Amino acid sequence: MDTLKAATLPWLAGPIERLRDAGAADRLPHSLLILAAPGLGAAELAAWAGGYVLCEAADRAARPCGACAACALLGADSHPDWHAVRVEPEAQQIKVDQVRDLIERLVQKSYRGGYKVGLIEGAEALNVNGANAFLKTLEEPTARTLLMLTAARSHRLPATVASRCLKLALRAPERESALAWLRASSGEPDGWEVPLALAGGAPLRAVELRRTGVGELDAEMRRALADLAAGTLDLTLLAERWVRSDPAPRVAWLENWVTTRIFAGIGGDGESQTAEPVRLPRGARGPKMTSMYALLDAVRDCRRLATTGVSPQLALEALLLRVRSLSS
Repeated sequence: MDTLKAATLPWLAGPIERLRDAGAADRLPHSLLILAAPGLGAAELAAWAGGYVLCEAADRAARPCGACAACALLGADSHPDWHAVRVEPEAQQIKVDQVRDLIERLVQKSYRGGYKVGLIEGAEALNVNGANAFLKTLEEPTARTLLMLTAARSHRLPATVASRCLKLALRAPERESALAWLRASSGEPDGWEVPLALAGGAPLRAVELRRTGVGELDAEMRRALADLAAGTLDLTLLAERWVRSDPAPRVAWLENWVTTRIFAGIGGDGESQTAEPVRLPRGARGPKMTSMYALLDAVRDCRRLATTGVSPQLALEALLLRVRSLSS
């Protein structure tokens, strides 16, 4: 675990300062809900916060120091007072047994005589029983315990859980700031505009997309749309292929594609559009433009459904039906 990486991400400076100020005033929250789109650094911020309370450096302002015994244990993923749960491989939900095991560990005495940290990654995947089990711990936390949850901003956590946490909503940096960071941190001055757009402005996601070959994705999507319009591509098989790989960048590509065409239709500039939700003027009229707005809503609904139990296969098939009807 890298507790220091968050401090190298300039768009996290605000949340880090807020937590550091709370720590200096001995007013750290007992529970923290970090809301963020993928690639904005929710995991990195959670690691920093856990490192801050577990670090044993004498100078609190220097925590996490990355050099003390506690930081060394965190770096080796072996700190006995750090406990995390997430969706297990091949599972779709965080199970109640995982939550109960986390709670049992948190009520025990700290091994190193300091804080204990409990983290639920992707908390929107908690089932009802798991959320209810965790609620009692949120209501009656043990002393010197930091409880953290990370979730998408479109999370479906019960209000009883979310309302008992201090919320930190992470926002994407300005486009030019993100591009400057990507160029400086990678040493690659060119080729970041498309990955950043597909990542919805999230720099860390842009790095992942570029690593996996975003250029090939653009060509793949254009071929798929052409084949759908020509009626030579089975949309069920296409949806299945997307589910087996990673549908998120493909859905983001579709959102960019639709947004650009809407702006072109109303005489705007579509070149600067990203996958971030945007407010589109409703001045354009006509059945074609109305259908494009409906498709944009469907694409965004498909993105939100990724955090629910709805079958991604069915959601993608419904979306591709809409795309085909507008492309033909």
